Amino acid sequence: MARPLVIKVTAGADAPERCNQAFTVAAAAAASGVPVSLWLTGESAWFSLPGRAGDFSLPHATPLEDLLSVILSAGQVTLCTQCAARREIGPDDVLPGVRIAGAPTFVEEISTEDVQAIVY
Repeated sequence: MARPLVIKVTAGADAPERCNQAFTVAAAAAASGVPVSLWLTGESAWFSLPGRAGDFSLPHATPLEDLLSVILSAGQVTLCTQCAARREIGPDDVLPGVRIAGAPTFVEEISTEDVQAIVY
């Protein structure tokens, strides 16, 4: 079995290539059967809301909405608690399947044996 992958994306529309790369890697891993946990932090927090990933556009890139769909169907997507609070995003606002959790949960995930953590 492949090592689990925890990806923290800190960028959104403010750094579209970095943002898209995180989602692309997470979706590719999830589609390949790798256990994936994608953390939405900073400006990527907005993509936890319905329709927001569809508004993102980057030339020559798979639509973010499609990548997010793959990740949600085969992995875990988490919105950072503090990032959500700063943007006034609550549990009833997010897409189905997105959880809101904080640093203790992130630390628990990345501290698990054989986990690979990547930050974009």
